[in-house]
Amino acid sequence: MIRTLTRRGASPLTLVGLVVVLLTLIPLGYIAYALVTMGPADLAALLWRPRVGELLRNTLSLMVGTVAVTTVVGVACAFLVNRTDLRLRGWWHALLSAPLAVPAFVNSYGWVSLTSSVQSYAGAVLVVSLSYYPLVYLPVTAAMTTLEAAPEEVARSLGRSRTRAFFSAALPRLLPAVLGGALLVGLHVLAEFGALQLLNYQTFTTAIYGQYQSSFAGDAGTALSGVLVVLCVLLLTVELIGRGGRRVDRVGRGTGRTAEPLVLGSRAVPVLGLLVGLVVLALGVPLYSLGHWLVVGSSTEFPVDELTRALGSTVGLALGGATLTMLMAMPLAWLVVRRRGPVSTVLERLAYTANSLPGIVVALALVTVSIRYAPSAYQTVPVLLLAYAILFLPRALVSVRGSLEQAPALLDDVARSLGLTAWRTFLRVTVRLVAPGVGAGLALVFLAVSTELTATLLLSPIGTTTLATEFWSNSSSVEYGAAAPYALLLVLAAVPATVMLSRQARPEEVRP
Repeated sequence: MIRTLTRRGASPLTLVGLVVVLLTLIPLGYIAYALVTMGPADLAALLWRPRVGELLRNTLSLMVGTVAVTTVVGVACAFLVNRTDLRLRGWWHALLSAPLAVPAFVNSYGWVSLTSSVQSYAGAVLVVSLSYYPLVYLPVTAAMTTLEAAPEEVARSLGRSRTRAFFSAALPRLLPAVLGGALLVGLHVLAEFGALQLLNYQTFTTAIYGQYQSSFAGDAGTALSGVLVVLCVLLLTVELIGRGGRRVDRVGRGTGRTAEPLVLGSRAVPVLGLLVGLVVLALGVPLYSLGHWLVVGSSTEFPVDELTRALGSTVGLALGGATLTMLMAMPLAWLVVRRRGPVSTVLERLAYTANSLPGIVVALALVTVSIRYAPSAYQTVPVLLLAYAILFLPRALVSVRGSLEQAPALLDDVARSLGLTAWRTFLRVTVRLVAPGVGAGLALVFLAVSTELTATLLLSPIGTTTLATEFWSNSSSVEYGAAAPYALLLVLAAVPATVMLSRQARPEEVRP
């Protein structure tokens, strides 16, 4: 593969991208080796069971339902904020972005601690969608700020309504952002554990966790992990087909005119009602639940030393994990966008695949590799940070790729013609062009790392605690009051990153 890349004009960035992908393949290599060692007969016996069929049905149903709901909600909210005369759009944008500050398992905790009626398929789709729809809303909103009004005006001059003009002239240019957000949602659903465990909705991830609890290196858990990889490949293939080979970059920003906003008129009241309902469900319920248990919980206490120590560990690990993940994502994104072809496409798909694996599978793979080949690295911070990077590389990659696709390749060519090497061009030109995507990716990974559970439990150095692990220890024991302070700090720690994401995606016309 290295020789192939070299013939196509390989650069240090190309080779770095290849190394990044090889690192992400460690968990997949672990699963493949375990499955081959298991043998086809034993593997078939483990997979050909009614229980596996039930898990497959649950997982696919949840993924399809959640992706559909989050896509519709995310695109609709982006349209209302960007393309209508909705009042107080800046405030609505902030409120619609805010659910990112509430981790999915905290959201589930809020709902489950108030009512058990959400412990069903419909409840799982509802709660998970309320947690993840900003992953679609934010990139679509950001993409809308770069759209020219001219194509829609041409469509309207041909007799199409404003809505039809948007779908025919604007939506195709938004497709990379829509598909990228939907892909992230799908991958997160495949790997989601904490929220679904609290909602008592069984998927492959919750079943894998149960298998590894009963047997540290159980064959059944490994076999189920292999099925998850297949599902991830199918999801990536669907997204790749939908994306196609379109290019959406341009050198100029056109006339700089924005599309004329749609006047809501009599529709303003029902639209406001829907937005208020969405915010209440996504933010009001979990925040009310936190306040309720902080006040009336019999197990509620505020151990300042433990809270401070857990907060410091959470922020430190999140910053380190976000930085490492972004350093790995940037050269790979450059390779995918600037060196398009079969090889770069395969590398990108492989990098995404690890995100479908539960944190416990990635952690066990790194445990096995570190114990066998680098015993001194076992339960050290570098290995834990590598696990975070493998798990959350797609978050950073989607963000950087979205910005890089909007950055014209012509500027890179000009820099190269002036004598700059590929590496210096990347540092002096490309990095500046993708700065918004880098910021968004850092914020997304920070949020993900700060709420990660299973990999942290297995790989963190002895004595290390985070807000997520302490929250999980208490909430899984049904000590809702004791879990509430950790959940509250988790939300507060996520606020700065959420504000950064919100401001970067905010439409220009509503910025202060």
